[in-house]
Amino acid sequence: MTIHSSHPFPTPDDPVRRLRGRLGGAVSLWTAGSADDPTGPSGLTVSSLLVAGGEPGRVLGLLDPDADLTEALLETRRGVVQLLSWGHRDLADAFAGTTPAPGGPWRLADWVSTEHGPRLAEAAAWALVSVESDVEVGWSRLVTCTLDEVVVGDDPEPLVHRRGRYSTPTGGGV
Repeated sequence: MTIHSSHPFPTPDDPVRRLRGRLGGAVSLWTAGSADDPTGPSGLTVSSLLVAGGEPGRVLGLLDPDADLTEALLETRRGVVQLLSWGHRDLADAFAGTTPAPGGPWRLADWVSTEHGPRLAEAAAWALVSVESDVEVGWSRLVTCTLDEVVVGDDPEPLVHRRGRYSTPTGGGV
Protein backbone atom coordinates (compact mmCIF):
# COMPACT_ATOMS: atom_id res chain seq x y z
CA MET A 1 0.00 0.00 0.00
CA THR A 2 1.27 3.48 -0.80
CA ILE A 3 0.48 6.64 1.09
CA HIS A 4 -0.28 9.72 -0.94
CA SER A 5 -1.68 13.17 -0.30
CA SER A 6 -4.87 12.79 -2.38
CA HIS A 7 -8.10 11.51 -0.87
CA PRO A 8 -8.79 7.88 -1.95
CA PHE A 9 -12.52 8.52 -2.42
CA PRO A 10 -14.12 11.38 -4.32
CA THR A 11 -16.18 13.83 -2.31
CA PRO A 12 -19.94 14.14 -2.80
CA ASP A 13 -19.16 17.24 -4.89
CA ASP A 14 -17.50 15.05 -7.55
CA PRO A 15 -19.72 15.44 -10.66
CA VAL A 16 -18.73 12.00 -12.05
CA ARG A 17 -19.78 10.27 -8.83
CA ARG A 18 -23.02 12.29 -8.75
CA LEU A 19 -23.82 11.35 -12.38
CA ARG A 20 -23.14 7.66 -11.70
CA GLY A 21 -25.40 7.82 -8.63
CA ARG A 22 -28.29 9.10 -10.73
CA LEU A 23 -28.10 6.12 -13.08
CA GLY A 24 -29.01 3.66 -10.36
CA GLY A 25 -28.69 -0.05 -10.72
CA ALA A 26 -29.45 -3.47 -9.40
CA VAL A 27 -27.37 -4.43 -6.38
CA SER A 28 -25.36 -7.58 -6.84
CA LEU A 29 -23.00 -9.51 -4.64
CA TRP A 30 -19.90 -10.95 -6.28
CA THR A 31 -18.18 -13.84 -4.46
CA ALA A 32 -15.10 -15.95 -5.11
CA GLY A 33 -12.86 -18.40 -3.32
CA SER A 34 -13.84 -20.95 -0.70
CA ALA A 35 -13.43 -21.78 2.95
CA ASP A 36 -10.53 -24.03 1.90
CA ASP A 37 -8.55 -21.07 0.53
CA PRO A 38 -5.89 -19.70 2.90
CA THR A 39 -7.66 -16.32 3.02
CA GLY A 40 -11.17 -17.80 2.88
CA PRO A 41 -13.93 -16.66 0.56
CA SER A 42 -14.26 -13.04 -0.55
CA GLY A 43 -17.29 -10.97 -1.46
CA LEU A 44 -18.10 -7.46 -2.66
CA THR A 45 -21.33 -5.53 -3.22
CA VAL A 46 -21.39 -4.22 -6.82
CA SER A 47 -23.97 -2.04 -8.58
CA SER A 48 -21.76 -1.02 -11.51
CA LEU A 49 -22.38 -3.99 -13.78
CA LEU A 50 -23.74 -4.78 -17.21
CA VAL A 51 -24.96 -8.00 -18.79
CA ALA A 52 -24.22 -8.52 -22.48
CA GLY A 53 -25.97 -11.07 -24.66
CA GLY A 54 -24.05 -13.45 -26.87
CA GLU A 55 -22.73 -16.99 -27.01
CA PRO A 56 -21.70 -17.11 -24.29
CA GLY A 57 -23.32 -14.21 -22.51
CA ARG A 58 -21.12 -11.99 -20.40
CA VAL A 59 -21.27 -9.86 -17.29
CA LEU A 60 -19.00 -6.83 -16.96
CA GLY A 61 -18.33 -5.36 -13.55
CA LEU A 62 -16.43 -2.33 -12.30
CA LEU A 63 -14.67 -3.65 -9.21
CA ASP A 64 -12.56 -1.97 -6.54
CA PRO A 65 -8.97 -2.88 -7.47
CA ASP A 66 -8.01 -3.01 -3.78
CA ALA A 67 -10.88 -5.29 -2.70
CA ASP A 68 -10.13 -8.82 -1.54
CA LEU A 69 -12.85 -10.03 -3.91
CA THR A 70 -11.08 -8.56 -6.95
CA GLU A 71 -7.83 -10.29 -5.99
CA ALA A 72 -9.58 -13.63 -5.35
CA LEU A 73 -11.62 -13.43 -8.55
CA LEU A 74 -8.59 -12.65 -10.69
CA GLU A 75 -6.56 -15.38 -8.99
CA THR A 76 -9.16 -18.18 -9.19
CA ARG A 77 -10.61 -16.91 -12.51
CA ARG A 78 -14.09 -17.96 -11.29
CA GLY A 79 -16.85 -16.43 -9.20
CA VAL A 80 -20.54 -16.11 -8.48
CA VAL A 81 -22.68 -13.07 -9.23
CA GLN A 82 -25.98 -12.97 -7.37
CA LEU A 83 -28.65 -10.29 -7.49
CA LEU A 84 -29.83 -9.10 -4.10
CA SER A 85 -33.39 -8.52 -2.92
CA TRP A 86 -34.88 -5.85 -0.67
CA GLY A 87 -34.39 -8.13 2.35
CA HIS A 88 -30.63 -8.27 1.70
CA ARG A 89 -29.93 -4.60 2.52
CA ASP A 90 -27.89 -5.42 5.64
CA LEU A 91 -25.94 -8.07 3.74
CA ALA A 92 -25.21 -5.58 0.94
CA ASP A 93 -23.94 -3.01 3.45
CA ALA A 94 -21.79 -5.59 5.26
CA PHE A 95 -20.07 -6.73 2.05
CA ALA A 96 -19.66 -3.10 0.98
CA GLY A 97 -17.85 -2.50 4.27
CA THR A 98 -20.22 0.29 5.31
CA THR A 99 -21.69 -1.43 8.38
CA PRO A 100 -20.20 -3.77 10.96
CA ALA A 101 -20.94 -7.48 10.76
CA PRO A 102 -20.04 -9.22 14.04
CA GLY A 103 -18.34 -12.48 13.12
CA GLY A 104 -18.03 -11.32 9.50
CA PRO A 105 -20.54 -10.90 6.68
CA TRP A 106 -20.55 -14.62 5.88
CA ARG A 107 -22.50 -15.25 9.10
CA LEU A 108 -25.42 -13.08 7.95
CA ALA A 109 -26.83 -15.61 5.48
CA ASP A 110 -26.78 -19.23 4.35
CA TRP A 111 -24.43 -20.18 1.51
CA VAL A 112 -24.18 -22.98 -1.03
CA SER A 113 -20.66 -24.07 -1.88
CA THR A 114 -19.94 -24.22 -5.64
CA GLU A 115 -16.78 -24.75 -7.70
CA HIS A 116 -16.96 -21.04 -8.55
CA GLY A 117 -17.33 -19.80 -4.98
CA PRO A 118 -20.04 -19.34 -2.37
CA ARG A 119 -23.58 -18.72 -3.62
CA LEU A 120 -26.23 -17.01 -1.52
CA ALA A 121 -28.72 -19.81 -0.81
CA GLU A 122 -31.81 -17.61 -1.07
CA ALA A 123 -30.74 -15.58 -4.13
CA ALA A 124 -33.50 -15.67 -6.75
CA ALA A 125 -31.11 -14.85 -9.60
CA TRP A 126 -27.47 -15.84 -9.83
CA ALA A 127 -24.74 -16.80 -12.28
CA LEU A 128 -21.56 -18.83 -12.15
CA VAL A 129 -18.92 -16.88 -14.05
CA SER A 130 -15.40 -17.27 -15.44
CA VAL A 131 -13.04 -14.32 -15.87
CA GLU A 132 -12.32 -13.60 -19.51
CA SER A 133 -10.39 -10.33 -19.19
CA ASP A 134 -9.66 -7.43 -16.88
CA VAL A 135 -8.36 -3.94 -17.45
CA GLU A 136 -7.85 -0.81 -15.39
CA VAL A 137 -10.56 1.79 -16.06
CA GLY A 138 -10.35 5.00 -14.06
CA TRP A 139 -10.22 4.07 -10.38
CA SER A 140 -11.74 0.65 -11.03
CA ARG A 141 -10.95 -2.72 -12.56
CA LEU A 142 -13.26 -3.62 -15.46
CA VAL A 143 -13.66 -7.38 -15.23
CA THR A 144 -15.40 -9.20 -18.08
CA CYS A 145 -16.71 -12.67 -17.24
CA THR A 146 -18.42 -15.32 -19.31
CA LEU A 147 -21.73 -16.59 -17.94
CA ASP A 148 -21.20 -20.32 -17.36
CA GLU A 149 -24.54 -21.04 -15.67
CA VAL A 150 -27.46 -18.67 -15.11
CA VAL A 151 -30.52 -19.11 -12.90
CA VAL A 152 -33.24 -16.47 -12.97
CA GLY A 153 -36.08 -16.92 -10.53
CA ASP A 154 -38.95 -14.66 -9.51
CA ASP A 155 -37.89 -11.76 -7.29
CA PRO A 156 -40.77 -9.41 -6.47
CA GLU A 157 -38.51 -6.96 -4.62
CA PRO A 158 -35.08 -6.61 -6.28
CA LEU A 159 -32.68 -4.30 -4.48
CA VAL A 160 -31.76 -1.12 -6.39
CA HIS A 161 -29.23 1.54 -5.40
CA ARG A 162 -29.74 5.10 -6.61
CA ARG A 163 -28.39 8.41 -5.31
CA GLY A 164 -26.88 6.76 -2.25
CA ARG A 165 -30.07 4.99 -1.14
CA TYR A 166 -31.66 1.61 -1.53
CA SER A 167 -35.06 1.24 -3.17
CA THR A 168 -37.10 -1.21 -5.17
CA PRO A 169 -37.80 -0.69 -8.89
CA THR A 170 -41.26 0.59 -7.95
CA GLY A 171 -39.67 3.34 -5.86
CA GLY A 172 -40.31 1.97 -2.38
CA GLY A 173 -37.52 1.88 0.13
CA VAL A 174 -35.34 3.89 2.40
